[in-house]
Amino acid sequence: MTRPRRAVVIGSLGYSLVNFRLDLMRRLQANGYAVLALAAGIDAATAAVLEAEGIAWQEIPLERTGTSPLRDLASLRAIWAVLRQQRPELVLAYTMKPVLYGCLAAQLAGVPRRYALFTGLGYGFMEARPRGRRRRVRAVAVLLHRLALRRLTAAFCYNSADRADIRRFRLIPPQVPLHDVPGSGVDTARFAPAPLPAGPQQFLFAGRLLRSKGLEVLAAAARILRQKQLSFRLQVLGGADSNPDAIDPQQLARWQAEGLLEQAGFTRDVRPWLQGCSVFVLPTRLREGIPRSILEAMASGRAVITTDAPGCGETLGGAAGLTVPQNDPEALAAAMEAFIRTPALARRMGAAARDRACRVYDVHRVNHLLMQHMGIEPAAAPGAPAAALHPPGLAAL
Repeated sequence: MTRPRRAVVIGSLGYSLVNFRLDLMRRLQANGYAVLALAAGIDAATAAVLEAEGIAWQEIPLERTGTSPLRDLASLRAIWAVLRQQRPELVLAYTMKPVLYGCLAAQLAGVPRRYALFTGLGYGFMEARPRGRRRRVRAVAVLLHRLALRRLTAAFCYNSADRADIRRFRLIPPQVPLHDVPGSGVDTARFAPAPLPAGPQQFLFAGRLLRSKGLEVLAAAARILRQKQLSFRLQVLGGADSNPDAIDPQQLARWQAEGLLEQAGFTRDVRPWLQGCSVFVLPTRLREGIPRSILEAMASGRAVITTDAPGCGETLGGAAGLTVPQNDPEALAAAMEAFIRTPALARRMGAAARDRACRVYDVHRVNHLLMQHMGIEPAAAPGAPAAALHPPGLAAL
């Protein structure tokens, strides 16, 4: 009996396997691979989705933000043990710790093809000339990447800033191919446009409730608009976060009591919230890669306000929304005011956002690029519609 080809996809958190990589794993299956998904924190809901798709899964010990060398070595050993047992043909790892320890474990286990997907370089690379702890974090990150990715098959990145720094800091060897892909992609059928809501402009933030996501700047911008007695709603969607950078829940409550925003809690399905808003706002200062939240808003036909952080403003292509400087509440307030005073702007930019999402960021286009660069699928004809990029059998899934 012929042993099936096996592929392993490694992420940092179980929920991300379904939220960001389900279509990719489906595509690997459609190309004849048996897929095993590895991550920390695979909850019952995630496991049920994976099992329904015929995707094997295994939980691994991995601390997404921890800095303990012993725990990281335990992660490396656990991934190595799985790969030694499963003997996959290829490993694709995404986000920092899975890239480091997943690709190194794959090399040690003798996996023939090893791919790293850089979804954003993160904390240590936020500043051109970091100081103190951030400088030390970057130095350690650079060293670990150079050690772990010495024999990588190929790598992928989302934006020009990440590409420049990957090469500048030699995070991968110069001879390793580094391919550009437009983010994780978005299912433009699942995130479909809906009519804009009537009444005052409704702004939506959806994401992790972190200072680095710009929530303090957003609250300050809302205060400026309230002082001008402008009519609008601002909803903040997201759950509590254990990250040291998290916004204190009491601070969120104070902002709500002040009338600046409405806390909407956490949801696994952002689509109703996108359909209920007029404009999506992400005032981040993080190196986001290409934010999935922006892609989902664009696919839903919603204009976007975001910052000039790497991977954010450039995603809009100039017509899908407005880009403001990081950490600038006055500029953010001015952008929000433009939509409040000119309601037609949200409709015009929302239509442009939907068009760009379908042309550039459709998940089937993105996954075809990944398959092409991994040698699994041939190149598509230039300008082929997204529907033509389904491999045989995938359209029925």
